[in-house]
This record gives sequence, structure tokens and C-alpha cells, in this order.
Amino acid sequence: MNASELHSRLPTLTAKRPVCVLGSAVIDVIADAYALPWRGCDIELQQQSVNIGGCALNIALTLSRLGIASKNALPIGQGTWADIIRSSLEKQGIISEIHTTSGDNGWCLALVEPDGERTFMSFRGVEHQWNQQWLDKLQLAPGTLLSLSGYQLAGPCADLLVNWLESLHDVSAFIDFGPRIADIPEPLLARIMACKPMVSLNRQEAAIAAQWLNVAGDDIAGICEKWLERYDSPLIVRLDKEGAWFASAESIGLAAPFPAVVVDTIGAGDSHAGGTLAGLAAGWSLGDAVSLGNAVASYVVSHRGGDCAPFIEQLCQYPK
Repeated sequence: MNASELHSRLPTLTAKRPVCVLGSAVIDVIADAYALPWRGCDIELQQQSVNIGGCALNIALTLSRLGIASKNALPIGQGTWADIIRSSLEKQGIISEIHTTSGDNGWCLALVEPDGERTFMSFRGVEHQWNQQWLDKLQLAPGTLLSLSGYQLAGPCADLLVNWLESLHDVSAFIDFGPRIADIPEPLLARIMACKPMVSLNRQEAAIAAQWLNVAGDDIAGICEKWLERYDSPLIVRLDKEGAWFASAESIGLAAPFPAVVVDTIGAGDSHAGGTLAGLAAGWSLGDAVSLGNAVASYVVSHRGGDCAPFIEQLCQYPK
């Protein structure tokens, strides 16, 4: 889908399926770094901003700005960071189903190098204190698209969350494993994949999956084919300025990229997931939904911070 085709499709971006976003809401302290720190060094950072973040929060924000309502399970606690998150969400009209007094939310120091690449150092908070009572609050309607993150599926409550996922009926999981993909034990991964989720990977994560599949890491078409053969579930492989591959039982293809001047890449994968979920919720094909994800991610990497997802009107500014 090119920009002209995207413009013509955006008026049809109306939810036909419910969406639930489960995961973290945290604070991102973003700083410019001329290089990553090495052992024993003392480098000076230049703070950019303090933003609300977290994979799930970024996805929920993207969906909201694209006009797609979602049920949000973003644990919000009590403390300095939680107060900032709560205030920001209230201003943006985003509601979380999960609140707790058991501690503060986590935060992350994000170092951005001159080429826009980012490196995270994270501190856990209440977003990793999942329990059955929280999950029981989430009554998911049939046909729900459920967004999950590798940060939770590789975290201390992973087994609880996978047990819950296995108990759901007529719910389609969408999983962005993120950099924690290599931390998920093989038996747990097998249980997750038995649920037939749609999985989104970036270039580095796809290289890890290629090792599982005995395929060359740069053979994206081969990875897609072997993935379908082994897991029988849809796959998305995001390749930055080269676009994104998508694979399902119906088709395998490459969704073209949209132009972008990269400022920083924080939130790029999350916003891509949010755009893709918006398209899927509207009943678009996987290829068209991934194209929407490409457009949203291209906008986000052109702006500072991960909480800068575009509104539909801003997507219409891409030249036809």
C-alpha cells in the first residue's frame, strides 16, 4: 500500500473487533549519548525529555489516536512515576483497568546515540506484579485482539500469563516479543506458540528466530516460510527503512516503507504494533494492516520520544 492508497483507506479505519492491550506503563527518561558507556567510564549525557512509555502504553496511545478504542490492562501504582503516568493518561482520555497500591511504576533510562539507535536500562515496578485477580477483571469479548509483550512473557509472572492465555477462547493474541525473545524458556515458548499468536519481530529478533528454524538470518522469505510450516501462525518481520514482511496462510509479502528522517527509534516497534492492530481491528487484510503500521512507525521515528504516535490527520500529510 502506498501513501495514496493509505489516504483512501483511512476513512474505513473503524473498529469491527474489540482490542485489549496488556502490559506496562512506565516512565522513559531519554538522554542523548555520544557513545554507550563502557566499564569504569564517566560520560556526560544530555537529557532530552521525560516521557510516559512502556510497550503497552505506546500501543494503547497509538490505537487511541487512530480512533480505535481498546480495553487497557496497564497496572498503575502509587508513587512519583505512577502520578506522572496517571495524570498523562487522564489528559489523553486513556483508561486502565488495573490499579494497585503495592508500589510505584517502573522507569527506564533510554540512551540515544547520534544515529538514533537507542539502548534501554530498565527498573521494574508494579507492571511486573501480575496476579490472577487482575486477570479475572478482564472479561474479553469473542473475537478480541489481545496485545502482549515479551517483557511480560519473559518476566516473573510469565507462567501465570501463559496459563491465562491458554484458558481464553475465541481470542487472537498479537505478540511483540521484543529484545526479551531470547530469555523465554523453550518449553514456555512452545506453549505460547501453541496458542497460534500473530508475532511481530524486528530484524535482530528475526535472526534469533532463524536459528530456531535453521534458516539464514538474512533470508526473510525463508524465515517466513519455515515459520508458517512450524508454527502455523502469522508473522511480521519489521525491517526499518526496507519496510516489513508479513506472512500468513493466505499470503507472504513485503509492505513498502514510508519516508522518514530518523530522529530516534524509541517506540518504533510499539507504534508499528499499534498501527497494525488498528488495521486488523478494522477488518483490513494483514498486508494492509502492516502497511498502516509502517506509516505510523515512520512518523514516530521522525519525532522525539516513544509517546508521539500520529493522529489520522497527521498520517494524511504523507505526500501521495
